[in-house]
Amino acid sequence: MAEAAAATTAPVVASFDFNILLATDSYKVTHFKQYPPNTCKIYSYFECRKGKADDFKETVFFGLQYILKKYLSGSVVTEEKIQQAKQIYDLHFKQSVFHEEGWRYIVTKHNGHLPIRIKAIPEGSIIPRGNVLFTVENTDPNCFWLTNYIETILVQVWYPITVATISREFKKILALFLHKTSGSLDTLEFRLHDFGYRGVSSQESAALGGAAHLVNFQSTDTVAGLLMAKQFYYCQMAGFSIPAAEHSTIISWGRSREKDAFEYLLKQFPSTPISIVSDSYDIFNACKQIWGDDLKNCVEQRNEDSVVVIRPDSGDPVDTIMEVIRILEEVFGSTLNRQGYKLLPSFIRVFQGDAINLNSIEKILTALKNEDWSAENIVFGCGGALLQKLNRDTLNCSFKCSYVEQNGKGLDVYKQPITDPIKDSKRGQLILRRNTDGIFETIQEGKGNPEEVWATTDFCSYFLSFEKDLLVTVFEDGNILQDYTLAEVRINAKLQAGDVQYLKPNAVPAQRCSLKEQS
Repeated sequence: MAEAAAATTAPVVASFDFNILLATDSYKVTHFKQYPPNTCKIYSYFECRKGKADDFKETVFFGLQYILKKYLSGSVVTEEKIQQAKQIYDLHFKQSVFHEEGWRYIVTKHNGHLPIRIKAIPEGSIIPRGNVLFTVENTDPNCFWLTNYIETILVQVWYPITVATISREFKKILALFLHKTSGSLDTLEFRLHDFGYRGVSSQESAALGGAAHLVNFQSTDTVAGLLMAKQFYYCQMAGFSIPAAEHSTIISWGRSREKDAFEYLLKQFPSTPISIVSDSYDIFNACKQIWGDDLKNCVEQRNEDSVVVIRPDSGDPVDTIMEVIRILEEVFGSTLNRQGYKLLPSFIRVFQGDAINLNSIEKILTALKNEDWSAENIVFGCGGALLQKLNRDTLNCSFKCSYVEQNGKGLDVYKQPITDPIKDSKRGQLILRRNTDGIFETIQEGKGNPEEVWATTDFCSYFLSFEKDLLVTVFEDGNILQDYTLAEVRINAKLQAGDVQYLKPNAVPAQRCSLKEQS
Protein backbone atom coordinates (compact mmCIF):
# COMPACT_ATOMS: atom_id res chain seq x y z
CA MET A 1 0.00 0.00 0.00
CA ALA A 2 2.86 2.35 0.83
CA GLU A 3 4.42 1.71 -2.58
CA ALA A 4 1.10 2.42 -4.30
CA ALA A 5 0.70 5.66 -2.41
CA ALA A 6 4.23 6.69 -3.31
CA ALA A 7 3.58 5.94 -6.97
CA THR A 8 0.53 8.19 -7.03
CA THR A 9 2.44 11.08 -5.48
CA ALA A 10 5.64 10.72 -7.54
CA PRO A 11 6.49 13.80 -9.60
CA VAL A 12 5.18 13.71 -13.14
CA VAL A 13 7.77 14.03 -15.90
CA ALA A 14 7.54 17.48 -17.41
CA SER A 15 6.05 17.73 -20.87
CA PHE A 16 8.31 19.15 -23.55
CA ASP A 17 8.15 19.52 -27.28
CA PHE A 18 9.16 16.57 -29.41
CA ASN A 19 12.26 14.94 -27.92
CA ILE A 20 14.54 13.23 -30.43
CA LEU A 21 16.25 11.40 -27.55
CA LEU A 22 12.97 9.57 -26.90
CA ALA A 23 12.12 8.93 -30.55
CA THR A 24 13.91 5.60 -30.84
CA ASP A 25 13.42 1.93 -30.08
CA SER A 26 14.31 1.16 -26.49
CA TYR A 27 17.20 -1.14 -27.26
CA LYS A 28 19.04 1.55 -29.22
CA VAL A 29 19.59 3.47 -26.00
CA THR A 30 22.08 0.77 -25.01
CA HIS A 31 23.88 0.43 -28.34
CA PHE A 32 26.57 3.03 -27.67
CA LYS A 33 28.04 0.44 -25.29
CA GLN A 34 27.95 -2.36 -27.86
CA TYR A 35 30.03 -1.10 -30.80
CA PRO A 36 33.71 -2.15 -30.94
CA PRO A 37 36.15 0.02 -28.95
CA ASN A 38 37.62 2.94 -30.87
CA THR A 39 34.73 3.06 -33.34
CA CYS A 40 34.58 6.51 -34.93
CA LYS A 41 32.12 6.16 -37.82
CA ILE A 42 28.91 4.29 -38.52
CA TYR A 43 27.51 4.49 -42.03
CA SER A 44 24.06 3.08 -42.84
CA TYR A 45 21.65 3.12 -45.75
CA PHE A 46 17.94 2.77 -46.52
CA GLU A 47 16.48 0.75 -49.37
CA CYS A 48 13.32 -0.99 -50.50
CA ARG A 49 14.61 -4.52 -50.95
CA LYS A 50 13.58 -6.53 -53.97
CA GLY A 51 10.44 -8.59 -53.50
CA LYS A 52 8.60 -11.35 -55.29
CA ALA A 53 8.21 -11.36 -59.06
CA ASP A 54 4.66 -9.99 -58.88
CA ASP A 55 5.45 -7.26 -56.36
CA PHE A 56 5.97 -3.58 -57.11
CA LYS A 57 9.08 -3.21 -59.24
CA GLU A 58 9.90 0.41 -58.41
CA THR A 59 9.30 3.00 -55.73
CA VAL A 60 8.48 6.69 -55.54
CA PHE A 61 10.83 8.39 -53.06
CA PHE A 62 8.91 10.92 -51.00
CA GLY A 63 8.59 12.22 -47.45
CA LEU A 64 12.14 12.39 -46.09
CA GLN A 65 12.11 16.19 -46.37
CA TYR A 66 9.16 16.34 -43.98
CA ILE A 67 10.90 14.18 -41.38
CA LEU A 68 14.11 16.20 -41.59
CA LYS A 69 12.33 19.53 -41.28
CA LYS A 70 9.87 18.45 -38.61
CA TYR A 71 12.11 16.44 -36.32
CA LEU A 72 15.83 16.68 -37.05
CA SER A 73 16.73 20.20 -38.19
CA GLY A 74 18.03 22.91 -35.90
CA SER A 75 18.99 22.67 -32.24
CA VAL A 76 17.02 19.58 -31.24
CA VAL A 77 19.06 18.52 -28.19
CA THR A 78 18.85 20.53 -24.97
CA GLU A 79 19.74 19.97 -21.34
CA GLU A 80 16.05 19.81 -20.47
CA LYS A 81 15.46 17.05 -23.01
CA ILE A 82 18.48 15.15 -21.73
CA GLN A 83 17.08 15.24 -18.21
CA GLN A 84 13.65 14.16 -19.42
CA ALA A 85 15.14 11.23 -21.35
CA LYS A 86 17.38 10.21 -18.43
CA GLN A 87 14.45 10.09 -16.04
CA ILE A 88 12.31 8.01 -18.43
CA TYR A 89 15.06 5.58 -19.43
CA ASP A 90 16.24 5.02 -15.86
CA LEU A 91 12.71 4.01 -14.93
CA HIS A 92 12.21 2.06 -18.15
CA PHE A 93 15.34 -0.08 -17.85
CA LYS A 94 15.45 -0.12 -14.04
CA GLN A 95 19.12 0.78 -14.33
CA SER A 96 21.26 3.59 -15.67
CA VAL A 97 22.04 2.82 -19.33
CA PHE A 98 21.29 6.20 -20.93
CA HIS A 99 24.19 7.89 -22.75
CA GLU A 100 23.86 11.17 -20.90
CA GLU A 101 27.47 12.18 -21.53
CA GLY A 102 27.16 11.61 -25.28
CA TRP A 103 24.05 13.71 -25.63
CA ARG A 104 25.50 16.50 -23.49
CA TYR A 105 28.54 16.50 -25.78
CA ILE A 106 26.18 17.29 -28.69
CA VAL A 107 24.77 20.22 -26.72
CA THR A 108 28.15 21.69 -25.79
CA LYS A 109 30.08 20.86 -28.98
CA HIS A 110 27.35 21.26 -31.60
CA ASN A 111 24.85 23.56 -29.89
CA GLY A 112 22.28 20.78 -29.95
CA HIS A 113 22.56 20.19 -33.70
CA LEU A 114 22.85 16.57 -34.80
CA PRO A 115 26.32 15.86 -36.26
CA ILE A 116 24.84 13.74 -39.04
CA ARG A 117 25.11 13.75 -42.84
CA ILE A 118 22.26 12.37 -44.93
CA LYS A 119 22.52 11.88 -48.68
CA ALA A 120 19.39 11.00 -50.63
CA ILE A 121 17.98 10.79 -54.12
CA PRO A 122 15.81 13.77 -55.15
CA GLU A 123 12.26 13.49 -53.89
CA GLY A 124 9.84 12.14 -56.45
CA SER A 125 12.52 10.00 -58.09
CA ILE A 126 11.36 6.64 -59.44
CA ILE A 127 13.92 4.03 -58.42
CA PRO A 128 13.85 0.24 -58.98
CA ARG A 129 13.71 -1.73 -55.76
CA GLY A 130 16.97 -3.04 -54.43
CA ASN A 131 18.78 0.29 -54.74
CA VAL A 132 20.01 2.66 -52.05
CA LEU A 133 17.60 5.57 -51.47
CA PHE A 134 19.49 7.44 -48.78
CA THR A 135 22.57 7.07 -46.57
CA VAL A 136 23.29 8.28 -43.03
CA GLU A 137 26.66 8.82 -41.32
CA ASN A 138 28.03 10.72 -38.37
CA THR A 139 30.22 13.77 -39.01
CA ASP A 140 31.78 13.80 -35.54
CA PRO A 141 33.79 10.68 -34.62
CA ASN A 142 32.61 10.97 -31.02
CA CYS A 143 29.01 10.54 -32.18
CA PHE A 144 29.35 7.30 -34.13
CA TRP A 145 26.47 5.85 -32.07
CA LEU A 146 24.06 8.53 -33.34
CA THR A 147 23.75 7.17 -36.91
CA ASN A 148 21.60 4.21 -36.02
CA TYR A 149 19.99 5.86 -33.00
CA ILE A 150 17.89 7.93 -35.41
CA GLU A 151 17.05 4.91 -37.60
CA THR A 152 13.63 4.59 -35.98
CA ILE A 153 12.33 7.97 -37.03
CA LEU A 154 14.05 7.94 -40.44
CA VAL A 155 12.59 4.57 -41.40
CA GLN A 156 9.10 5.99 -40.93
CA VAL A 157 9.61 7.40 -44.41
CA TRP A 158 8.44 3.95 -45.52
CA TYR A 159 4.86 5.19 -45.21
CA PRO A 160 4.86 8.14 -47.66
CA ILE A 161 7.10 6.15 -50.02
CA THR A 162 4.63 3.26 -50.06
CA VAL A 163 1.56 5.47 -50.49
CA ALA A 164 3.20 7.43 -53.32
CA THR A 165 4.23 4.16 -54.97
CA ILE A 166 0.74 2.63 -54.75
CA SER A 167 -0.84 5.88 -55.95
CA ARG A 168 1.44 5.89 -58.98
CA GLU A 169 0.48 2.29 -59.78
CA PHE A 170 -3.15 3.44 -59.84
CA LYS A 171 -2.07 6.20 -62.21
CA LYS A 172 -0.46 3.72 -64.60
CA ILE A 173 -3.67 1.66 -64.81
CA LEU A 174 -5.84 4.72 -65.30
CA ALA A 175 -3.49 6.13 -67.92
CA LEU A 176 -3.56 2.90 -69.88
CA PHE A 177 -7.36 2.65 -70.08
CA LEU A 178 -7.92 6.37 -70.45
CA HIS A 179 -5.56 6.52 -73.42
CA LYS A 180 -6.93 3.38 -75.06
CA THR A 181 -10.56 4.43 -74.80
CA SER A 182 -10.32 8.22 -75.20
CA GLY A 183 -6.95 9.06 -76.74
CA SER A 184 -6.35 11.77 -74.12
CA LEU A 185 -4.72 12.03 -70.72
CA ASP A 186 -5.87 15.57 -70.01
CA THR A 187 -7.98 14.56 -67.00
CA LEU A 188 -5.68 11.83 -65.68
CA GLU A 189 -4.61 13.73 -62.57
CA PHE A 190 -8.23 14.00 -61.40
CA ARG A 191 -9.25 10.36 -61.91
CA LEU A 192 -8.37 9.03 -58.42
CA HIS A 193 -9.73 10.86 -55.39
CA ASP A 194 -8.24 10.34 -51.92
CA PHE A 195 -10.99 9.20 -49.54
CA GLY A 196 -8.61 7.94 -46.84
CA TYR A 197 -8.67 10.66 -44.17
CA ARG A 198 -10.98 8.91 -41.70
CA GLY A 199 -9.43 5.49 -42.23
CA VAL A 200 -5.86 6.21 -41.20
CA SER A 201 -4.34 5.89 -37.75
CA SER A 202 -3.61 9.55 -36.98
CA GLN A 203 -3.61 13.12 -38.21
CA GLU A 204 0.06 12.78 -39.14
CA SER A 205 -0.66 9.65 -41.18
CA ALA A 206 -3.40 11.53 -43.00
CA ALA A 207 -1.02 14.40 -43.72
CA LEU A 208 1.86 12.22 -44.91
CA GLY A 209 -0.27 9.79 -46.87
CA GLY A 210 -2.47 12.51 -48.28
CA ALA A 211 0.53 14.49 -49.51
CA ALA A 212 2.09 11.34 -50.96
CA HIS A 213 -1.01 10.76 -53.10
CA LEU A 214 -0.78 14.36 -54.30
CA VAL A 215 2.59 13.59 -55.83
CA ASN A 216 0.64 11.78 -58.56
CA PHE A 217 -2.87 13.25 -58.54
CA GLN A 218 -4.65 16.53 -57.82
CA SER A 219 -7.87 15.11 -56.43
CA THR A 220 -8.44 14.67 -52.69
CA ASP A 221 -10.73 15.05 -49.70
CA THR A 222 -7.84 14.63 -47.23
CA VAL A 223 -7.33 18.21 -46.11
CA ALA A 224 -4.35 17.28 -43.91
CA GLY A 225 -2.41 16.34 -47.06
CA LEU A 226 -3.03 19.79 -48.52
CA LEU A 227 -1.62 21.44 -45.42
CA MET A 228 1.42 19.16 -45.47
CA ALA A 229 2.11 20.01 -49.11
CA LYS A 230 1.79 23.71 -48.38
CA GLN A 231 3.94 23.83 -45.25
CA PHE A 232 6.71 21.43 -46.19
CA TYR A 233 6.67 21.40 -50.01
CA TYR A 234 5.69 25.00 -50.88
CA CYS A 235 2.51 24.22 -52.81
CA GLN A 236 -0.22 26.80 -52.27
CA MET A 237 -3.01 24.38 -53.25
CA ALA A 238 -2.05 20.85 -54.19
CA GLY A 239 -5.47 19.22 -54.66
CA PHE A 240 -9.10 19.91 -55.39
CA SER A 241 -12.56 18.61 -54.58
CA ILE A 242 -16.23 19.26 -55.41
CA PRO A 243 -19.45 19.47 -53.34
CA ALA A 244 -20.65 15.97 -52.55
CA ALA A 245 -23.43 14.29 -50.61
CA GLU A 246 -23.02 11.63 -47.94
CA HIS A 247 -25.66 9.20 -46.77
CA SER A 248 -26.64 11.36 -43.79
CA THR A 249 -27.59 14.27 -46.04
CA ILE A 250 -29.78 11.96 -48.13
CA ILE A 251 -31.43 9.69 -45.55
CA SER A 252 -32.21 12.67 -43.27
CA TRP A 253 -35.00 13.42 -45.77
CA GLY A 254 -36.54 9.97 -45.21
CA ARG A 255 -36.93 7.14 -47.70
CA SER A 256 -40.11 8.52 -49.26
CA ARG A 257 -38.39 11.85 -50.01
CA GLU A 258 -35.21 10.62 -51.72
CA LYS A 259 -36.20 12.47 -54.90
CA ASP A 260 -36.67 15.66 -52.89
CA ALA A 261 -33.20 15.26 -51.44
CA PHE A 262 -31.65 14.88 -54.90
CA GLU A 263 -33.61 17.81 -56.31
CA TYR A 264 -32.67 20.03 -53.39
CA LEU A 265 -28.97 19.33 -53.94
CA LEU A 266 -29.24 20.24 -57.61
CA LYS A 267 -30.78 23.57 -56.60
CA GLN A 268 -28.16 24.18 -53.90
CA PHE A 269 -25.31 23.71 -56.38
CA PRO A 270 -26.72 24.81 -59.73
CA SER A 271 -23.50 25.78 -61.52
CA THR A 272 -20.82 23.50 -60.09
CA PRO A 273 -20.21 19.75 -60.30
CA ILE A 274 -22.03 17.82 -57.57
CA SER A 275 -21.48 14.22 -56.51
CA ILE A 276 -24.59 12.55 -55.10
CA VAL A 277 -24.50 9.18 -53.37
CA SER A 278 -27.51 7.30 -54.76
CA ASP A 279 -27.50 3.86 -53.16
CA SER A 280 -29.16 4.68 -49.83
CA TYR A 281 -32.04 2.39 -50.83
CA ASP A 282 -32.06 1.18 -54.44
CA ILE A 283 -29.30 2.46 -56.70
CA PHE A 284 -30.92 1.05 -59.84
CA ASN A 285 -34.28 2.63 -59.12
CA ALA A 286 -32.56 5.90 -58.29
CA CYS A 287 -30.81 5.89 -61.67
CA LYS A 288 -33.80 4.79 -63.74
CA GLN A 289 -36.73 6.45 -61.98
CA ILE A 290 -35.42 9.45 -60.05
CA TRP A 291 -32.50 10.56 -62.19
CA GLY A 292 -33.79 9.15 -65.46
CA ASP A 293 -37.41 10.24 -65.15
CA ASP A 294 -38.45 12.42 -62.19
CA LEU A 295 -35.41 14.72 -62.43
CA LYS A 296 -34.38 14.07 -66.01
CA ASN A 297 -35.12 17.58 -67.21
CA CYS A 298 -33.16 19.10 -64.32
CA VAL A 299 -30.16 16.90 -65.08
CA GLU A 300 -30.23 17.57 -68.82
CA GLN A 301 -30.19 21.34 -68.23
CA ARG A 302 -26.74 21.04 -66.68
CA ASN A 303 -23.44 20.81 -68.56
CA GLU A 304 -19.83 19.70 -68.21
CA ASP A 305 -19.13 22.48 -65.71
CA SER A 306 -22.12 21.51 -63.55
CA VAL A 307 -22.02 17.76 -64.12
CA VAL A 308 -24.11 15.46 -61.92
CA VAL A 309 -21.92 12.62 -60.65
CA ILE A 310 -23.85 9.51 -59.60
CA ARG A 311 -22.11 7.61 -56.80
CA PRO A 312 -22.89 3.97 -56.01
CA ASP A 313 -21.42 2.95 -52.66
CA SER A 314 -22.25 -0.72 -52.13
CA GLY A 315 -22.47 -4.07 -53.84
CA ASP A 316 -20.05 -5.76 -56.21
CA PRO A 317 -18.22 -2.83 -57.81
CA VAL A 318 -17.97 -4.33 -61.31
CA ASP A 319 -21.57 -5.57 -61.52
CA THR A 320 -23.00 -2.42 -59.96
CA ILE A 321 -21.08 -0.02 -62.16
CA MET A 322 -21.95 -1.89 -65.34
CA GLU A 323 -25.65 -1.93 -64.50
CA VAL A 324 -25.62 1.76 -63.55
CA ILE A 325 -23.89 2.66 -66.82
CA ARG A 326 -26.41 0.65 -68.83
CA ILE A 327 -29.37 2.32 -67.12
CA LEU A 328 -27.91 5.80 -67.59
CA GLU A 329 -27.36 5.09 -71.28
CA GLU A 330 -30.93 3.85 -71.59
CA VAL A 331 -32.40 7.06 -70.17
CA PHE A 332 -29.87 9.68 -71.29
CA GLY A 333 -28.31 8.10 -74.38
CA SER A 334 -24.64 8.04 -75.39
CA THR A 335 -22.30 9.10 -78.19
CA LEU A 336 -19.05 7.75 -79.60
CA ASN A 337 -15.77 9.52 -78.90
CA ARG A 338 -12.91 9.79 -81.38
CA GLN A 339 -11.62 6.37 -80.34
CA GLY A 340 -15.00 4.76 -81.05
CA TYR A 341 -15.93 4.20 -77.39
CA LYS A 342 -19.25 5.18 -75.85
CA LEU A 343 -19.58 8.30 -73.75
CA LEU A 344 -22.50 9.45 -71.59
CA PRO A 345 -23.70 13.05 -72.13
CA SER A 346 -21.36 15.62 -70.60
CA PHE A 347 -23.86 16.49 -67.85
CA ILE A 348 -23.69 13.08 -66.15
CA ARG A 349 -20.87 10.84 -64.92
CA VAL A 350 -20.30 8.00 -62.45
CA PHE A 351 -18.10 7.90 -59.35
CA GLN A 352 -17.02 4.65 -57.68
CA GLY A 353 -15.43 5.05 -54.26
CA ASP A 354 -16.31 1.76 -52.59
CA ALA A 355 -14.09 -1.36 -52.60
CA ILE A 356 -11.47 0.25 -54.83
CA ASN A 357 -7.97 -1.19 -54.95
CA LEU A 358 -5.45 -1.94 -57.68
CA ASN A 359 -7.21 -5.16 -58.63
CA SER A 360 -10.80 -3.91 -58.59
CA ILE A 361 -10.08 -0.71 -60.51
CA GLU A 362 -8.51 -2.72 -63.33
CA LYS A 363 -11.47 -5.12 -63.37
CA ILE A 364 -13.95 -2.24 -63.59
CA LEU A 365 -12.04 -0.51 -66.38
CA THR A 366 -11.66 -3.80 -68.25
CA ALA A 367 -15.38 -4.51 -67.98
CA LEU A 368 -16.20 -1.04 -69.25
CA LYS A 369 -13.78 -1.37 -72.15
CA ASN A 370 -15.15 -4.80 -73.07
CA GLU A 371 -18.59 -3.25 -73.47
CA ASP A 372 -17.14 -0.36 -75.49
CA TRP A 373 -17.35 2.26 -72.75
CA SER A 374 -14.70 4.95 -72.43
CA ALA A 375 -12.90 5.39 -69.12
CA GLU A 376 -13.96 9.04 -69.36
CA ASN A 377 -17.33 8.03 -67.93
CA ILE A 378 -16.00 7.20 -64.48
CA VAL A 379 -13.93 8.67 -61.67
CA PHE A 380 -12.68 6.68 -58.70
CA GLY A 381 -12.17 7.26 -55.00
CA CYS A 382 -9.91 5.20 -52.77
CA GLY A 383 -9.44 5.20 -49.01
CA GLY A 384 -8.09 2.22 -47.10
CA ALA A 385 -6.30 0.59 -50.02
CA LEU A 386 -4.51 3.87 -50.70
CA LEU A 387 -3.55 5.09 -47.22
CA GLN A 388 -3.98 2.22 -44.76
CA LYS A 389 -3.87 -1.31 -46.18
CA LEU A 390 -0.08 -1.36 -46.31
CA ASN A 391 2.90 -1.72 -44.00
CA ARG A 392 6.68 -1.52 -43.97
CA ASP A 393 6.90 -4.95 -45.57
CA THR A 394 4.81 -3.91 -48.58
CA LEU A 395 8.03 -2.62 -50.14
CA ASN A 396 10.46 -4.40 -47.78
CA CYS A 397 11.83 -1.12 -46.44
CA SER A 398 15.10 -1.67 -44.61
CA PHE A 399 17.84 0.35 -42.87
CA LYS A 400 21.21 -1.37 -42.49
CA CYS A 401 24.78 -0.56 -41.49
CA SER A 402 27.25 -1.15 -44.34
CA TYR A 403 30.47 0.57 -43.30
CA VAL A 404 32.33 1.35 -40.07
CA GLU A 405 35.62 2.92 -39.06
CA GLN A 406 37.71 1.96 -36.06
CA ASN A 407 40.92 3.80 -35.28
CA GLY A 408 40.47 5.57 -38.62
CA LYS A 409 40.50 2.30 -40.57
CA GLY A 410 37.45 1.52 -42.71
CA LEU A 411 35.66 -1.80 -42.85
CA ASP A 412 32.86 -2.84 -45.20
CA VAL A 413 30.23 -4.73 -43.18
CA TYR A 414 27.07 -6.62 -44.06
CA LYS A 415 24.56 -9.26 -42.96
CA GLN A 416 24.06 -12.49 -44.87
CA PRO A 417 21.60 -14.80 -43.07
CA ILE A 418 21.66 -18.32 -44.50
CA THR A 419 17.95 -18.70 -43.74
CA ASP A 420 16.79 -15.80 -45.92
CA PRO A 421 18.93 -14.57 -48.85
CA ILE A 422 16.44 -11.74 -49.51
CA LYS A 423 17.72 -10.13 -46.33
CA ASP A 424 21.32 -9.97 -47.51
CA SER A 425 22.50 -6.40 -47.03
CA LYS A 426 24.81 -4.16 -49.01
CA ARG A 427 28.39 -3.54 -48.00
CA GLY A 428 30.60 -0.48 -47.95
CA GLN A 429 29.91 3.13 -48.81
CA LEU A 430 27.40 3.37 -51.60
CA ILE A 431 26.85 5.26 -54.83
CA LEU A 432 23.65 5.31 -56.89
CA ARG A 433 24.24 5.87 -60.58
CA ARG A 434 22.86 5.17 -64.02
CA ASN A 435 24.94 2.72 -66.02
CA THR A 436 25.67 3.05 -69.72
CA ASP A 437 22.28 1.54 -70.50
CA GLY A 438 20.55 4.18 -68.38
CA ILE A 439 19.63 1.67 -65.68
CA PHE A 440 19.88 2.62 -62.01
CA GLU A 441 22.40 0.57 -60.07
CA THR A 442 23.92 0.76 -56.61
CA ILE A 443 27.71 0.61 -56.49
CA GLN A 444 28.93 -1.06 -53.31
CA GLU A 445 32.27 -1.03 -51.52
CA GLY A 446 33.00 2.46 -52.83
CA LYS A 447 33.82 5.81 -51.36
CA GLY A 448 30.21 6.96 -51.12
CA ASN A 449 30.98 10.25 -52.84
CA PRO A 450 30.53 11.75 -56.31
CA GLU A 451 34.09 11.13 -57.51
CA GLU A 452 34.22 10.05 -61.15
CA VAL A 453 35.81 6.70 -61.84
CA TRP A 454 36.58 7.86 -65.37
CA ALA A 455 37.92 11.27 -64.35
CA THR A 456 41.53 10.46 -65.13
CA THR A 457 40.77 9.08 -68.59
CA ASP A 458 40.17 10.72 -71.94
CA PHE A 459 36.56 9.47 -72.19
CA CYS A 460 34.01 12.10 -73.08
CA SER A 461 31.77 13.73 -70.50
CA TYR A 462 28.91 11.51 -71.72
CA PHE A 463 30.49 8.55 -69.98
CA LEU A 464 31.39 10.63 -66.95
CA SER A 465 27.71 11.24 -66.28
CA PHE A 466 27.14 7.54 -65.75
CA GLU A 467 29.55 7.48 -62.81
CA LYS A 468 28.07 10.47 -61.01
CA ASP A 469 26.58 9.76 -57.60
CA LEU A 470 22.86 10.56 -57.75
CA LEU A 471 22.67 10.78 -53.96
CA VAL A 472 22.57 14.43 -52.90
CA THR A 473 23.49 15.74 -49.47
CA VAL A 474 20.17 16.92 -48.08
CA PHE A 475 21.05 17.26 -44.38
CA GLU A 476 24.29 18.00 -42.54
CA ASP A 477 24.96 18.99 -38.95
CA GLY A 478 21.37 20.00 -38.28
CA ASN A 479 20.92 21.98 -41.49
CA ILE A 480 18.61 21.30 -44.46
CA LEU A 481 20.72 21.59 -47.61
CA GLN A 482 18.13 20.69 -50.25
CA ASP A 483 14.56 21.94 -50.28
CA TYR A 484 12.23 20.44 -52.87
CA THR A 485 8.91 21.93 -53.96
CA LEU A 486 5.96 19.72 -54.72
CA ALA A 487 6.16 20.99 -58.30
CA GLU A 488 9.67 19.55 -58.57
CA VAL A 489 8.63 16.31 -56.88
CA ARG A 490 5.73 15.89 -59.30
CA ILE A 491 7.95 16.41 -62.32
CA ASN A 492 10.36 13.75 -61.04
CA ALA A 493 7.49 11.31 -60.50
CA LYS A 494 5.53 11.84 -63.71
CA LEU A 495 4.89 8.90 -65.99
CA GLN A 496 7.56 8.33 -68.60
CA ALA A 497 8.12 6.14 -71.62
CA GLY A 498 8.06 2.54 -70.46
CA ASP A 499 5.82 3.16 -67.44
CA VAL A 500 2.82 2.38 -69.60
CA GLN A 501 3.40 0.56 -72.85
CA TYR A 502 1.93 3.13 -75.24
CA LEU A 503 3.46 6.26 -73.69
CA LYS A 504 5.88 8.38 -75.67
CA PRO A 505 8.57 10.48 -73.97
CA ASN A 506 7.05 13.42 -72.08
CA ALA A 507 3.56 12.25 -73.04
CA VAL A 508 2.17 13.12 -69.63
CA PRO A 509 2.30 16.83 -68.76
CA ALA A 510 3.85 17.82 -65.44
CA GLN A 511 1.28 18.52 -62.76
CA ARG A 512 0.64 22.16 -61.98
CA CYS A 513 1.66 23.64 -58.65
CA SER A 514 2.76 27.07 -57.44
CA LEU A 515 6.50 27.52 -57.20
CA LYS A 516 8.33 27.81 -53.93
CA GLU A 517 7.42 31.04 -52.22
CA GLN A 518 10.24 33.55 -52.03
CA SER A 519 11.26 34.72 -48.60
